[in-house]
Amino acid sequence: MKALWLKFLDWFSHRFGIGRSVIPREPVMLRPIGVVRNGVKQPRTDGWADVRSDILIREDLADALDGIEGYSHVIVIFAFDKVPESEQQVRVRPRGDARIPEQGVLATRSQVRPSPVGVSVVKLLRRRHNVLRVEALDAIDGTPVLDIKPYFPNYDAVPDAGIPEWARELGRQA
Repeated sequence: MKALWLKFLDWFSHRFGIGRSVIPREPVMLRPIGVVRNGVKQPRTDGWADVRSDILIREDLADALDGIEGYSHVIVIFAFDKVPESEQQVRVRPRGDARIPEQGVLATRSQVRPSPVGVSVVKLLRRRHNVLRVEALDAIDGTPVLDIKPYFPNYDAVPDAGIPEWARELGRQA
């Protein structure tokens, strides 16, 4: 099956004038816009629901937060900067649970990803100048924040989204 897939990729790349190496391999450099402060020193797989965090935004970007107070929730994009490259994996058991079948890491919410980027929807509790107080951000103290976006229920929520049975079971346990 893999050989057939590679033949298809060869045909496709030749037909449309692109090489199989169209995915850039060079690192992408991002400058953090802020940092997480919450006192949580070690990564954990769950227990984030009651964690309150302050996101300190760079002072020069304080005006970029204007109007964010009108939202109840925001999307926080951050870097798993404490995960060593040697710990990044391709396949994992979600939450380390032996009862759950091994999954491709991109089919999970694991931190040991090939591209260490985290995304969380969190409750916005308040803004004070360049500091956002949020709840349920699953990032440890000192985590670099890459971006913040407002959460729009009509765009960001998918009412008929499907998930595998193992993930549904984890949701029932939470």
